[in-house]
Amino acid sequence: MLPLKMFCSPKLCLVNANLPMLSDRDLSSVFGSTDSFQTTMNALVATNRNFKLAARLLGLDSKLEKSLLIPFREIKVECTIPKDDGTLASFVGFRVQHDNARGPMKGGIRYHPEVDPDEVNALAQLMTWKTAVANIPYGGAKGGIGCDPGELSISELERLTRVFTQKIHDLIGIHTDVPAPDMGTGPQTMAWILDEYSKFHGYSPAVVTGKPTDLGGSLGRDAATGRGVLFATEALLNEHGKNISGQRFVIQGFGNVGSWAAQLISENGGKIVAVSDITGAIKNSKGLDIPSLLNHAKENRGVKGFKGADPIDPNTILIEDCDILIPAALGGVINRDNANEIKAKFIIEAANHPTDPEADEILSKKDVVILPDIYANSGGVTVSYFEWVQNIQGFMWDEEKVNNELKTYMTRGFRDVKEMCKTHNCDLRMGAFTLGVNRVARATVLRGWEA
Repeated sequence: MLPLKMFCSPKLCLVNANLPMLSDRDLSSVFGSTDSFQTTMNALVATNRNFKLAARLLGLDSKLEKSLLIPFREIKVECTIPKDDGTLASFVGFRVQHDNARGPMKGGIRYHPEVDPDEVNALAQLMTWKTAVANIPYGGAKGGIGCDPGELSISELERLTRVFTQKIHDLIGIHTDVPAPDMGTGPQTMAWILDEYSKFHGYSPAVVTGKPTDLGGSLGRDAATGRGVLFATEALLNEHGKNISGQRFVIQGFGNVGSWAAQLISENGGKIVAVSDITGAIKNSKGLDIPSLLNHAKENRGVKGFKGADPIDPNTILIEDCDILIPAALGGVINRDNANEIKAKFIIEAANHPTDPEADEILSKKDVVILPDIYANSGGVTVSYFEWVQNIQGFMWDEEKVNNELKTYMTRGFRDVKEMCKTHNCDLRMGAFTLGVNRVARATVLRGWEA
């Protein structure tokens, strides 16, 4: 056994079947009453809560626990650019590098008016645990610029991206910190970062992922998160003696993730009975014609008005009768106000943090099985890892290899989560967090945390 006693319990990273499942009273003793968690709880509070529960199950020493929460580095820079009208505009950019115990830090860069250090910090921490659950050799990072990309021209966005890259180029890198697209950014943003970074360090396609394929982006990346949802759903249903064929699905959100999940589930025999997006919600109890819906949504920029279904109130999408519910849009949509009305027996969290802790408790009492976001939507970052590997090797894979490797990682990931659930007598969410925290803690100690 490794000499971990100075920093954590001797049981860290080893089986400890004697730990009981935490009750509501146990939760209260650690965090106060669970009633204090409101439906508007942000990702930072929820992530910290799950981390602390995982740390308790693992028996982490308090000093190691605190160390794992503190970011490796927080960066704040001012980015001033000339606008198209000749005036100057200043924006604040952030990059939080949370942990590098298991490898280079990894996480998206978002452009949004409400980007702030607390949000970026929370998302960076979540990426640390997510990459560990996926068992890819990364730590967590996140970044962003406080701006409204819709108010900026293409040339202004390019100038802003290049200035931001100039300010942080010495702090990111192929083996240091690898950015990716996020809200308000995309492949073109990554192309600009790649080009600007390469001016200082030479051509370096592996410095970002989510690039255009012409610049080293991976095939299969666009569908990766949705395809990962498919593989995660298959793994969960197989555990319960079921398969996708014949199951009735409801999907909230018909953007990249939701639409790909719908297409792939439909191709595998699943029946999509209702979907929603920002334009509205539709239902067909006999099953939606997904190829026709995809064409309609592309032509009309949304699902509203689709002829092969009846319109329904978007507020009822989560409580429609189905076997499997897939929230693939916003966070916090499943809460104490609607949890009791949910009819699905399985919930696949394709969105980030769609289920509030209060709803978690309600659904658990109803025996609803929730596949947590930290695992269920990890297909995107997993294929980003594949892209990074391909760039470093200078050898690109065909799409079949990408998809096969993704299935291997998602299937193995589910088995690993289930093993932690059995070891610690906990649900899938806590099994996933315990798995992620466990791997990061172990890597931290093995590398010489006491130094």
